[in-house]
Amino acid sequence: MSSSRVAAPAIAAFISDAMMAVGLPAPDAAKVAELMVEADLVGADAHGVFRLPQYIRRIKAGGINPKASITMTKTAPATAMVDGDNGMGHLVMSKVTETAIALAKETGVSWVGAKRSNHAGAAGVYAAMTLPHDMIGIYAVVANANHMPLHGGAENLLGTNPIAFSVPAGEQPPVVLDIATTVVSYGTVKAYKLQGKTMPEGWMVNPKDGQPLTDSAKSGEGLLLPIGGYKGSGLALVLGLLAGTLNGAAFGRDVVDFNNNDTDACDTGHFMIVLDVSRFLPLAAFKAEVDRHLRDMKNSPRLPGVDEIRLPGEQRLVRHADRTKNGVPVYPEVIGQLDKLAAELKIKPLKR
Repeated sequence: MSSSRVAAPAIAAFISDAMMAVGLPAPDAAKVAELMVEADLVGADAHGVFRLPQYIRRIKAGGINPKASITMTKTAPATAMVDGDNGMGHLVMSKVTETAIALAKETGVSWVGAKRSNHAGAAGVYAAMTLPHDMIGIYAVVANANHMPLHGGAENLLGTNPIAFSVPAGEQPPVVLDIATTVVSYGTVKAYKLQGKTMPEGWMVNPKDGQPLTDSAKSGEGLLLPIGGYKGSGLALVLGLLAGTLNGAAFGRDVVDFNNNDTDACDTGHFMIVLDVSRFLPLAAFKAEVDRHLRDMKNSPRLPGVDEIRLPGEQRLVRHADRTKNGVPVYPEVIGQLDKLAAELKIKPLKR
């Protein structure tokens, strides 16, 4: 079934109402709603309102603290640690990013880690927060469930462990790269399962025989494949050590599968690196060079059958403008879940 368009403000209002219904203070509920809707607006459809029922379920079960006291400790001129107090990951990462930007304005570069957090949605949303400040952002996180083995292994000991980068440009769209270290994000797998769709070969394999697994209903039994073979699992390992172990947060066998466990704290670890471009090159010169290189790549010769060379972040702006004007596509299966959630929480259903 095709999706229907729902106005972004209506989605934000619904998310905010739902969050307040389970105990979040109004300002926190509004901030979570803003960041979740931003994921929907830029096209990260598996990380926006799609995730709301799961978040609400975990809050109600005690797995997430709705009234978290998020604290920041500055550990050096350019570094800091944020303790999320098991609060919503969106609130924790908002604090992390704001802190990293402030420190980078002082020192030129910053690294801020976080522990005792939760799933925060789309990685690119946080990396892109540096762009209005003409800064470069680099964000990574330990995913909230293990779905990938180390290359050649048959036990899921690694998450999709995404990483996102943002690089400001001048006249060209800024570069925003947001990737999982697996061939596809697990959120996309969950969306396929909800819609009863068959997965393409190459996404998952059966751990017993190594054969392709395409039945999304059995995705919980499979192994997600890394990007680039051993390179992808190696990258997931390193990011896990930097976002998890370095912050004293969960990694490896310590990771709580938030898909199947609603009561235990996830202790999610994140990190954000921010670079002040002006400390390296004059800002105008840097942006002009970024534009030049992007134009070179965009206009370079194409392989036969390729209509357009796409740059990371280019379609993001197009989708944001379209969805702000025309609404966010929401599948009927998701609408059904949200209507059920509204009835459970005794709040107004999603306006559409």
